[in-house]
Amino acid sequence: MNLSQETLARATEGDQAAFAEIVRQHQAMVFSLAYHFLHDWSPAEELAQEVFLDLYQSLAKIESPSHLLFWLRKVTGHRCIDWLRRRNPKTDLSLEEAGELPAPVKVGDPLLAQKLRRLVATLPERPRMIVTLRFQEDLQPAEIAEILEMPVNTVKSHLHRSLAFLHEKLTAMEKLQV
Repeated sequence: MNLSQETLARATEGDQAAFAEIVRQHQAMVFSLAYHFLHDWSPAEELAQEVFLDLYQSLAKIESPSHLLFWLRKVTGHRCIDWLRRRNPKTDLSLEEAGELPAPVKVGDPLLAQKLRRLVATLPERPRMIVTLRFQEDLQPAEIAEILEMPVNTVKSHLHRSLAFLHEKLTAMEKLQV
């Protein structure tokens, strides 16, 4: 069920039931984005709550249901990056410094998705958020660029380098298996 302009308008006017409907419809997406970025349940829940508190305070600025979705993704993405920076002050890792996975895995291994998540977690914040938005939320580079307020070519560059890094690490792990 898609959010209606009427529900958004009622929430903006202070209707608590309408705001609860907005939260209900979007909480899974916000939590999922935070969880897949942070890989930690508790901070992802806390971050999602903060995003909806921010939304409540910013409702008057939301123009439409599509703007709401954009706003939620943008704020969640920025909050995730900020959370990680507060937790880990060294943010300027190169892809080469990201390190190896402890255990090799075959391409056909059913745990490949888990290993990929671990590899993605080694990426620096912005590339990790870009990969998460691209492959979890299925957003196009132009949409990601708008959400993260960066040039489309920068998004494409991060995607290209990140995918090359992931491919290189998976190939190296496959060779170790043989």
